[in-house]
Amino acid sequence: MNTKILDGIEVAKFLKKNINEQILSLKKRNLKPGLAAILIGSDPASQVYVKNKEKVFSKHNCLTKTFKFPDDSSEEEIIDFIKKLNNDDAFHGILVQLPLPKRFNTKKILHSVSAHKDVDGFHPFNLGLLFEGNPNFIPCTPNGILEILKYYNIKTTSKNIVIIGRSNIVGKPMFSLLSQNFEFGNATVTLCHSKTENISSYTKNADILIVAVGLPNMVDATMLKKGVHIIDVGINRVNDNSKKGYHLVGDVNFNSAMGIANSITPVPGGVGPLTITMLLHNTVKACELFSTRGSTG
Repeated sequence: MNTKILDGIEVAKFLKKNINEQILSLKKRNLKPGLAAILIGSDPASQVYVKNKEKVFSKHNCLTKTFKFPDDSSEEEIIDFIKKLNNDDAFHGILVQLPLPKRFNTKKILHSVSAHKDVDGFHPFNLGLLFEGNPNFIPCTPNGILEILKYYNIKTTSKNIVIIGRSNIVGKPMFSLLSQNFEFGNATVTLCHSKTENISSYTKNADILIVAVGLPNMVDATMLKKGVHIIDVGINRVNDNSKKGYHLVGDVNFNSAMGIANSITPVPGGVGPLTITMLLHNTVKACELFSTRGSTG
């Protein structure tokens, strides 16, 4: 079997054409989508993500500003600053870059972001809308996965889909989306996690396998059904002797899946480009909603 590569960069380019049209339409009404990013501490991966986000937003003529806080900042200081951003009409979206330093209460900080500006889709109000089937802001990575499935016309109705990983960022919202009654839902979805015994017994029956656990090469050929479609969300650094000192791999052993899977997302270049693209999409949507609502916060 020739395994098809699901090119996230190609999908992102396709989506950005429509997003650009929306941005131009807003510009005609003197509106410019704005995103405020909050970066706490010095996590290298977070710094890279925020830098890439700034490049994408600037390229598409959107306002973006990163507010950096040292590790020793207080929780109250961060929340007070977020409250100010909630009332700043220049910013239609607020992103709190994860993970936060361990001493912070992540939920408390995320919940302080106004639901109207929650372009990550993590606020309880937005999660509630998502779970009832009427989403406002869909979390960026799950939304990007949906767009990959749509672009490559990978049908989900009546399929067995297995998700490994139960995070609030990917696993849980993905489970909800794929089980709902719409064209790229209507699947029978199984959510596996660290306490699932004999995960292979589930993955071997998967028509579509979505892996988001952050463990390099966790899934190999012995766990796969022939013809499976694989969405690999993991981005893991593996040390090597190269000039950089590392290379990136997914949660799925890419080479072992080739020839068995019908299709697979590469790492890098698969899901990653879609995450930032959907953040741009959500920020543009937040700007549009602001224009009809008339105020933020």
